[in-house]
Amino acid sequence: MSLLPRSAEEFSSAEYWEKFFKKRADKAFEWYGDYNRLCGVLHKYIKVHDQVLVVGCGNSELSEQLYDVGYKHLTNIDISETVVSHMNQRNAERRPGLTFQQVDATQTPYEDASYQAALDKGTLDAMASEEEGILARSMLTEVGRVLSVGGRYVCVTLAQESVIRLAVEHFVQLGWAVRLHCLQEESGKEEDSFALPVFVLVCTKFRQPMPTPVLEMCLGEDGAPARLTQVSELLSAVREHQAYSVLRKRLRTGTDACSNLSLTLCHTKTGLPRYTLTVQDCSPGAKVPRSNHFAIFIVPQGSETAWLYSSTEGRRQLAASANFRRLIVVAMHRNQEYTDMQAVQSELSPMVMDLAPRGMPANQQVPFLSVGGDLGWREEVSRGVSELSGEFCVENVKGEDGEMYRRLVFLSNAALVQSESRLVSSSTASSHKKKNRKKAKPAAPPTASSTSLSVDSGFLCCAHHEVMVAGLSMLGVGAPENKGVPVSVLLVGLGGGGLPQFLRDFVPDVTVEVVELDPVVLEVAKEWFGFRPDDRLTVTLGDGLERISVLEKEGGCVFDVVMFDVDNKDSTVGMSCPPAAFVETSILKKVSSLLTPRGVFILNLVCRDSVLRESVLQRVSAVFPAILSRKIEGEVNEVLLCSRGEKETPDGARILTSLKQAAKSLQSALGSDRTGTSRRPHIDIVELLKDLRVE
Repeated sequence: MSLLPRSAEEFSSAEYWEKFFKKRADKAFEWYGDYNRLCGVLHKYIKVHDQVLVVGCGNSELSEQLYDVGYKHLTNIDISETVVSHMNQRNAERRPGLTFQQVDATQTPYEDASYQAALDKGTLDAMASEEEGILARSMLTEVGRVLSVGGRYVCVTLAQESVIRLAVEHFVQLGWAVRLHCLQEESGKEEDSFALPVFVLVCTKFRQPMPTPVLEMCLGEDGAPARLTQVSELLSAVREHQAYSVLRKRLRTGTDACSNLSLTLCHTKTGLPRYTLTVQDCSPGAKVPRSNHFAIFIVPQGSETAWLYSSTEGRRQLAASANFRRLIVVAMHRNQEYTDMQAVQSELSPMVMDLAPRGMPANQQVPFLSVGGDLGWREEVSRGVSELSGEFCVENVKGEDGEMYRRLVFLSNAALVQSESRLVSSSTASSHKKKNRKKAKPAAPPTASSTSLSVDSGFLCCAHHEVMVAGLSMLGVGAPENKGVPVSVLLVGLGGGGLPQFLRDFVPDVTVEVVELDPVVLEVAKEWFGFRPDDRLTVTLGDGLERISVLEKEGGCVFDVVMFDVDNKDSTVGMSCPPAAFVETSILKKVSSLLTPRGVFILNLVCRDSVLRESVLQRVSAVFPAILSRKIEGEVNEVLLCSRGEKETPDGARILTSLKQAAKSLQSALGSDRTGTSRRPHIDIVELLKDLRVE
């Protein structure tokens, strides 16, 4: 390790290289790969008859090997007197035509346009780190001067971002064409190789500068070039290849059940994300059959947000069920077309084999696993942009249960389904009078153009919405003594409108006011989720906190239930629902003042930070002493049912017993003919309240 510089700046120091070469002596330091690794791309751009200037040649064997295969017009320069003397002595007898000169690459004595190629192996990397890149820019300017029209600067580099940005921007400003090759290590050699990939930058000089930048990226020496439009896109592609190379080395040299590594594969031509691969290794001590080294699991389209595939715990469970040493969980992206399972396997096979665990036999067959043997189905029906929430899409998907669903997804957090509703054909929706009718499962997924689909407002897709509805049992809704008693609800957060519409359609004597900040969300709910406000279901557009403050100033206990079901746009906080301001003590007190004496506050809480959760519970309990919580299985969500009654004993026997009867009353009260059909909602209130816990 003493041969490596202590800091990046040392690469540019003549004194450092003097000491380095004296200490290294005859041992060539092939930091950037040897001739066998580089020859394919070098022969592609440098012809045997070209006059070639090799800048910063060092004691590398590269020039000697090029000379031996026919390159007789090499001019090797280096700033180190020691290395120049040593290399001349080493080649005096075997290669009399191969000469080495002590020359500063920023000030060469050569005539303009006297070379057809300039070869740089690591010199740019060494010079770019000193004096804010001044030396490197001087060298690149000198290279441009001595190259003839059509000449190429061929640079072998590790492509540190500052270095590659400097070089690419320099030549783009001159109107040169820029192409970058990424040379990945061959599979199976990572154990003893350097972690980062080697890149070869090829910049071509034109007689007339190119009016628009020509930027291309190639994988391997013969990979088809992908055209890019901006330098930032090229830098992004470099980072992705570097991250992949490091990831591959880590995966080839060990396993870790807790690492949760992932990478995204992009479409070659468009650059858009196509697959996300997440690596899940088996737990230490797991009894895995000796032949079960490696498998690939294809997540059905539309199911990638399911707990089993999107959470660390879920993927561990999936891997344990599959019982392989390593499982690669593959999710497919929106706006991409996938023909069939065979096509996906063919596309992924060359890449995923690089991620196989160490010690897997070379001829090992790797199975591709899936649910039901198909890719699932997804159809985007709308896309737009909200000033408040960013880009969004509405999509129809086929669930693993064979049913059709519609989802609203904000693409800033594409792994989270904002709203979801079940779809039925319009004919099915209008003919629910036939009881016990068997569900029709189409042979192929219907499309929006071939079948008219409508939202089933009697089905709540989100489990936490079901629990929030079940929480109305605390009011005694449906009990004989409360028949005809109005129930007023304030709900902050509309989403697709499934929850408030369910309340309006199926809960007797209810009126609902929804507060929604984003007007675009309201329009999406109306257009795509069948949301229909009326005199019993109204929407107030505006900030939920401001609306609560206005209502509190107006005075009076006006709501029997206040519900918070609003997400947090700030992903840096460990609580994704609700925003922190909604559970500040001042707001909670205002909520309490809005509630009638029997009133209930219902909160959808999504908090991964246990300390933050405890802090939220303390603030809520200071205002609402009686709190019941219900965890949502397989999700982070929990629903808090809060009242101002006396704090319950830890076992909560009294209130839980009374809720059991109240749940039965609410269940029987749901689903009258207010919707104009004989539909009954798909919800089991009694079952939902079985796992309540006293906080």
